[in-house]
Amino acid sequence: MDRQDNRVLIPPTDRAPSRPPSDLIWALHGQTMGTTWSVRAVPAPGTVQADLQSAIQSELDSIVALFSPWEPDSEIRRFNLAPAGTWALSGDFWDLLISSMELADDTDGAVDPTLGALVDLWGFGPPGPREDLPTDDEIGIALGVSGWQKLRLHRAGQAAVQPGGLFLDFSGIAKGHAVDRVSERLTALGATAHLVEIGGELRGMGVKPDAQPWWVEIEQPPGSQIPRTVAALFDVAVATSGDYRRAFIHEDRLYPHTLNGRTGRPVDNGVTSVTVFHTSAMRADALATALTVMGPEDGPAYAEAMGLNAHFVCRTEKGLVERMTPGFAAMMDDDVA
Repeated sequence: MDRQDNRVLIPPTDRAPSRPPSDLIWALHGQTMGTTWSVRAVPAPGTVQADLQSAIQSELDSIVALFSPWEPDSEIRRFNLAPAGTWALSGDFWDLLISSMELADDTDGAVDPTLGALVDLWGFGPPGPREDLPTDDEIGIALGVSGWQKLRLHRAGQAAVQPGGLFLDFSGIAKGHAVDRVSERLTALGATAHLVEIGGELRGMGVKPDAQPWWVEIEQPPGSQIPRTVAALFDVAVATSGDYRRAFIHEDRLYPHTLNGRTGRPVDNGVTSVTVFHTSAMRADALATALTVMGPEDGPAYAEAMGLNAHFVCRTEKGLVERMTPGFAAMMDDDVA
């Protein structure tokens, strides 16, 4: 990607880049989680391209089998439909649930893996879109069975207590988690230099054969006048949460898919998009969601206090305006921007 005439971001790194052992870059792609995935990778010597494609798709299929509520036999669907009681969980499911609950605790519920009933109620889950808006009573009922503090975990037995009617939903974290898993799989197969993208969430590792990092364009809201921004992804991930990605319009009002677990309603606080850089795509994904829910004042304050590299686009009376944390601003390459 051409760097000229762009605002350029250079994320910090603790590792000096080294050229990969091949001049090849393979471009692979497929479908998963209702969206697309793409990989650009420098293969290890002796790697068969079809085998690498198969390994990536297999990794993603295993994630869907665990975490997709649309799959009738997925582990998450079995837990959601289970009667009240204590249920043992698989290792991979347990690990992501623990990470999600820790993030819920860290953000005071701004990202919450227990909002599946609300996701379904608002038409963003497996039941599909609805023609009208939920009533206050319906929202109250869904809130009554939601909330991360209602979910009890037994760490010794790697089990979760289903209180009855609580629906897990990892939509705020699943794509980022999948990006990390594919990246780790590629590294294990010797393709240590790669760029992984799933539904707009990205992670770049190593550098290309020409010693350049993986240059990517940062997603901006439609109609934004914010300068085109490109970033060097070298051992870092980036995720964007936007109210334009999945939403519906009812009576000229936008209802985005990001839900506020406190109100039980789609966020409506003026935050149009949040972009977060992190070494973990899963955490970048989750934090972008959390900062969106926190709003245009609390979100930037939290991000700055936590030392996050985050960028906000907010809707105001003057139009779309951007805010950025000091860490994000420090990534700007003044010699090129």
